[in-house]
Amino acid sequence: MTGLELLTVGRVSVDLYPQQSGVPLSGVQSFAKSIGGSPTNVAVAAARLGRRAAVVTRVGDDGFGEYIRDALADQFGVVNDYVSVDPDLRTALAFCALDPPTDPPLLFYREPRGPEMNLTIADIPDVAYTVGVLWVTGSRFAQEPSRSAVTTLLERRARAEHTVLDLDYRESFWSSPAEASEHIGAAVDHATVAVGNRTECEIAVGSSDPDTAADRLLERGVSLAVVKMGADGVLVATADSRGAVAPVPVEVVCGLGAGDAFGGALADGLLAGLDPAEMVTRANAAGAIVAGRLTCSDAMPTAAEIDAVLAGAPPAEADAA
Repeated sequence: MTGLELLTVGRVSVDLYPQQSGVPLSGVQSFAKSIGGSPTNVAVAAARLGRRAAVVTRVGDDGFGEYIRDALADQFGVVNDYVSVDPDLRTALAFCALDPPTDPPLLFYREPRGPEMNLTIADIPDVAYTVGVLWVTGSRFAQEPSRSAVTTLLERRARAEHTVLDLDYRESFWSSPAEASEHIGAAVDHATVAVGNRTECEIAVGSSDPDTAADRLLERGVSLAVVKMGADGVLVATADSRGAVAPVPVEVVCGLGAGDAFGGALADGLLAGLDPAEMVTRANAAGAIVAGRLTCSDAMPTAAEIDAVLAGAPPAEADAA
């Protein structure tokens, strides 16, 4: 697609957020729907920052799938040309309970599997091999035919600049951690940028220690390793430099989506050619803003809101800045 800057590949869902906080799922009385799924939210976040973004995924032939396709294009400005309709599977759902808000548990409805696990190489557009930032997630390798399709995509892209692997480990998608390690670890060899938290790094390269994980990612040919350390900030490592970027304090309303806002801002920084520390500083601010709001896709910040937080405004109040 002409002018496309970011293409993400992976899951999408309808996320159902409780309207009551601090109670288990059994006590929730009402929900509000939003678009979810990490790579889809990354595309939304980048589009909010002014980037031309698209997502490759699948939805079901149902009302939730129609909602996703329409909202991506009409509400969020994400190109939906590569959101196909699976003839057999329903659109995935994810319920969350804000108990606790910092790490809300998710209940996935993906029976027998999410439709995006049926992605084939025929679903991958030609632009995927040349787009400025390609963003793929570790969950893509959990099942066939998605596993083979995305592996083939990465092989054909041949480690072109800004091939990003979000290590994205979801335990419920895999038969075992060992299976996840085998396939997510293999994908590292095709990436130029790797992003993950301590647990995800341990799955991918066998260590949760940030410096050791960064070393192993770089040794595997990654040019930029980004290791999220929670309250300790983010370790940013290249062959020539290394340092920790401090977190942005925030009163957490909902922890979901903060990492996706981080990803969208990171992709924006890659496209802008920012210094790694600067792009992660902006990504941290984006994540803090979303952590101070309830939903994921609807909460993604603008560049002006990120600038306001970096200038000292509290993340939750950035809308008013």
